[in-house]
Amino acid sequence: MLLAGRLQAGTHTYPIYSPSTGAHLADVPAATAADVHDAVTAGEAAAADWRLVAPAQRATLLRTIAAVLRTNRAELARLDAMDCGNPVTAMAGDVDQAAELLERTADWVADLGGSAPAADADHLHYVVREPFGVVGRIVPYNHPLMFAASKLAAPLLAGNAVVLKAPDQAPLSALRLGELLLDVVPPGLVSFLSGHGEEVGPALVGHPSIRRIAFTGSVATGQRVLQTAAAAGIKSVSLELGGKNPMVILPDADVEAASAGAIAGMNFHWTGGQSCGSTSRLLVHRSLVDEVVERAVAAARTIRVGDPLDPSTEMGTMVTPEHRDRVLGYVERGRLEGLRPALGGRAPDGERYRNGAFVAPTIFADVPPSSVLAREEIFGPVLAVTPFDDVAEAVAMVNSSVYGLTASIWTRDLSLAHRTVRQLQAGYVWVNTASRHFVGMPFGGVKDSGLGREESVEELHSFTQSKAVTVRL
Repeated sequence: MLLAGRLQAGTHTYPIYSPSTGAHLADVPAATAADVHDAVTAGEAAAADWRLVAPAQRATLLRTIAAVLRTNRAELARLDAMDCGNPVTAMAGDVDQAAELLERTADWVADLGGSAPAADADHLHYVVREPFGVVGRIVPYNHPLMFAASKLAAPLLAGNAVVLKAPDQAPLSALRLGELLLDVVPPGLVSFLSGHGEEVGPALVGHPSIRRIAFTGSVATGQRVLQTAAAAGIKSVSLELGGKNPMVILPDADVEAASAGAIAGMNFHWTGGQSCGSTSRLLVHRSLVDEVVERAVAAARTIRVGDPLDPSTEMGTMVTPEHRDRVLGYVERGRLEGLRPALGGRAPDGERYRNGAFVAPTIFADVPPSSVLAREEIFGPVLAVTPFDDVAEAVAMVNSSVYGLTASIWTRDLSLAHRTVRQLQAGYVWVNTASRHFVGMPFGGVKDSGLGREESVEELHSFTQSKAVTVRL
């Protein structure tokens, strides 16, 4: 681990296995609460100097980290493909996205300035933005390298040190990134910790010197983060959590484009549906539902599922056999409700899939809104299609969920689209596209999907605290 400015093996390890073959990949450090404390202590010392560095110089560091990513693109992508089971081509794209976010965040350096409110002749008022000190970040397994790298950007530019907890299931690329950054970042400014979430997470969130925490993951774990943080003090917490995201295809939509969008929105080709922003609820006007299902099934059937390290693979595995079983458990619950998949619903056939955590692309048609397949986040390649009769019914279905991360609308009537967007309870809404992120657009959810926004100036500001100053002249 890159810990307190040095590469440290730690006192304990745990094994990592390939989700595509079951083979043992490595034994990685299992950080302890003592390791967390050492990382935070080193971070405090580094942050005391880093906050005094000119923001433009901090921006230079972000661009340097981006250059390191681009130089080591192939290796980092391969590590992620081995470790989390996503296709190597998709993981190369993740490296590119992380580098872009670092570079674009560096461009926002001018937005770190404060303000000077109007005053009378006897006073000067001004407001400055200051860093928290040491920030704790906990990232998930679906984009290990992209999150480990890009989540450094905003807190570092804001003047903070970062202690980052890599995902339990797929820590290899984060650990390698730590090696690559050893001589790039000032000692102690960044620490990458691997280990079990139940030990490292509470130690990081509950540490008295950490006042700013950012977590990406499940709703249940997000709730525990809030509880742990509240018990330890008054802390600033942002949460990017789950979603049961709807795609709404209205009767005047371009059916061919919308059907293709349903497949793209599910992120089959990127993470096998293991994405919080996947549009896993497909709400289709009843007049179009048969054609949309037919087109979506035909498109999903052609997805090449296979070895994540093969460049021709379009969809890899679930992150672990346990998660594969969880996903297939949802499929079985759907069957028990009397639903039958129009496609998939099992592991793919063939010897090459025998030892891996594979699940075939799965589509259920005619899923009632009350079904578990329409209500709960499965986090896998399972798409639930539900018909509706009018826009009001579709909006009611969208807003009935406890989640509110993303939504997508397909229609040729842009006036109707804008009116409908205003009614949807979601943090990010696409019109005639889905699941694409654009750096600078704030990403985050409402309701149980989280607190705060990322990938934008809003995220940068969230890693600062404002200080108001009044001077009597």
